[in-house]
Amino acid sequence: MAKQYKVVHCTVNGKEIEQVVDVRSSLTDMLRNDLHLTSVKKGCEVGECGACTVIINGEGFNSCIYLAVWAEGKEIWTLEGLTGPGGELSDIQQAFVDEGAIQCGFCTPGFIMTSWEIVNSGKEYTDDELRKALSGHLCRCTGYENIFRAVKKTMLRHLGKFEERLKALNEAKRVLKDDGVIIVAYIM
Repeated sequence: MAKQYKVVHCTVNGKEIEQVVDVRSSLTDMLRNDLHLTSVKKGCEVGECGACTVIINGEGFNSCIYLAVWAEGKEIWTLEGLTGPGGELSDIQQAFVDEGAIQCGFCTPGFIMTSWEIVNSGKEYTDDELRKALSGHLCRCTGYENIFRAVKKTMLRHLGKFEERLKALNEAKRVLKDDGVIIVAYIM
């Protein structure tokens, strides 16, 4: 059986591209192999781990189960597209660094792309909603709390509520004295 090819026209990280692809190729394959955007990871290749997450027309998708030909006319963003012109990190990328939400880094690009979608939605997610939105990703290193904190703090900053919450939390701190040990309860 002869391979079938198609030309795909789309915008990737703000640049218009034209790429010939095998009609059976995944978007992951096109982004990694043809466009050399290696932040898009090949993990499970069945849409279960989230390592391949990209933003398509403002919404996160597992690119391993999204055919490259479906990208026709779409606007696609990968982690490489989030950095500034001088290579500076975006606010969500910096939050992952600040919160220690990165260890081996394999899952990080997918988590950050979903996080970007969350923080740019304009919605204030509850803790349960945030956890559910992040649940399509697997991480074997950092544990999820550091990732959760990075996303929540960035979301609150985008909504202009971080300083207000921080002030309220500082006012609500309780210092308990137990056998000469001071315990400070602090919950974001």
